[in-house]
Amino acid sequence: MSGFQKKSKKPAAYVICLFMVIISTWGVSCSSYSDTGTTGTTPPAGAAGTEVTMQGQAFRPATLTVTAGTMVTWRNNDGVTHTVTADDGSFDSGSLSGGDNFSHTFAVKGTFTYHCGFHPTMTGKVIVQ
Repeated sequence: MSGFQKKSKKPAAYVICLFMVIISTWGVSCSSYSDTGTTGTTPPAGAAGTEVTMQGQAFRPATLTVTAGTMVTWRNNDGVTHTVTADDGSFDSGSLSGGDNFSHTFAVKGTFTYHCGFHPTMTGKVIVQ
């Protein structure tokens, strides 16, 4: 018999699993952005019509009418990265991967046009009354 002992590979497997859990948890917590201090939230009950989806490389609906003080949430349902960028620079989501969302509260009346920084044909409008 040789003087070598077989070492268990279990500790390495546990370290790898722990690492994967930490990385996956970090990715979830960083996947949404909101400039209103509420990350990844769903609009409150009774706020129907305050969500815009990005799907098929289009904003749907392309035009949304809300009252002042309404929070609008954009949700990326596409498999590619998009942005929600106001034409006047008043808000910008940064890069949103598939599944990410961005929220902005419209405090004042007016018409706010926006676009995707990666896909210039993707445009939308929020009318605040």
